[in-house]
Amino acid sequence: MMRYLPFLVLLVLLGCSKSSDDTPEPDPVSSDLYFPPVTSDSWESLTPASLGWNETALNELYSYLEEQNSRALIILKDGKMVVEKYWGKNLLGNADFTAATPWYWASAGKTLTAFLTGIAQEEGLLDIADQTSEYLGEGWTSAPKAKEDLITIRHQLTMTTGLDYDVDDLDCTDPSCLQYKADAGTQWFYHNAAYTLIEQVISNASGETYNDFTHEKVEQPTGMKGTWIQTGENNVYYSTARDAARFGLLLLNKGTWDKAAVLSDQDYFTAMTNTSQNINLSYGYLTWLNGKESVILPGLTIPVNYTIAPAAPDDLYAAMGKNGQFIDVIPSVNLVVVRMGEAPNDALLPLQLHLSMWEKIAAAIPFE
Repeated sequence: MMRYLPFLVLLVLLGCSKSSDDTPEPDPVSSDLYFPPVTSDSWESLTPASLGWNETALNELYSYLEEQNSRALIILKDGKMVVEKYWGKNLLGNADFTAATPWYWASAGKTLTAFLTGIAQEEGLLDIADQTSEYLGEGWTSAPKAKEDLITIRHQLTMTTGLDYDVDDLDCTDPSCLQYKADAGTQWFYHNAAYTLIEQVISNASGETYNDFTHEKVEQPTGMKGTWIQTGENNVYYSTARDAARFGLLLLNKGTWDKAAVLSDQDYFTAMTNTSQNINLSYGYLTWLNGKESVILPGLTIPVNYTIAPAAPDDLYAAMGKNGQFIDVIPSVNLVVVRMGEAPNDALLPLQLHLSMWEKIAAAIPFE
């Protein structure tokens, strides 16, 4: 918690909260969205000048992100590529970062998992109201059975399992690490282990590996070419920035790629991208939401008067991960913004990077 104190002070000084948590309903997504071919790397583009964007301000954005250890920036407008920038080296440090270079999504992969959970429910493989123990077996936690039985898949999606966050390793999925603290649905805490186990729920329900399920249900229909790689207790998704942009475009079109539905259940999609509980207003199903009066940040247990991108339109929602991996979707203006990279410099936290990045984007792009 101490590492967030300077940022919390900054939030108080800046007064970053919105006047209301009632985010306006965005206009329907345009029917003329462009979708790049599934079977090739070609991607139609637009110039910033043709859209009336401020190129001086864009150059300031590029310089800022390069200084903050970024590797990639992509901005899509109506599905078309307007900005595509790469800096620095790959993960091994032995080659330049390019459009073909894979990078980790970190916790931005949580939103992909939420999307896959919706597909699994739509296909009748599970119901998010089901007890998690139906898929992981009794004793997947060390909580008393009556308390474990309160936990559903929906609680995992919303970070409200009630499992103890005062443990040595929040990534540990062993039952000994998953201890009772509060009844499910009564507390919010950003708990990686409870999230990670959704992947096992889906694998057990589908009879497929998580990589195979992802490939069949999302990658093949959209042309994405990523992979989940086990890193310790965590399963981390890796892809190019363009693949991340494809996922953002899929979200922008509410789960449909061009005219082919990938996730048809619009009730689920709406729930995923709106406030999912009354504790952390800025959290949907493993997805961060802009335009709310308060947010509980990772590592904290109480809300602060802050919204994740004050300079951006209120309807922005985001897949966000460690070190500043961002896939931002803004339906009201048909924008997708992807940032990948290392952690920003020592003076910044990723949340501050997101705030500053959007201040600079807002100076460059008219939202009306």
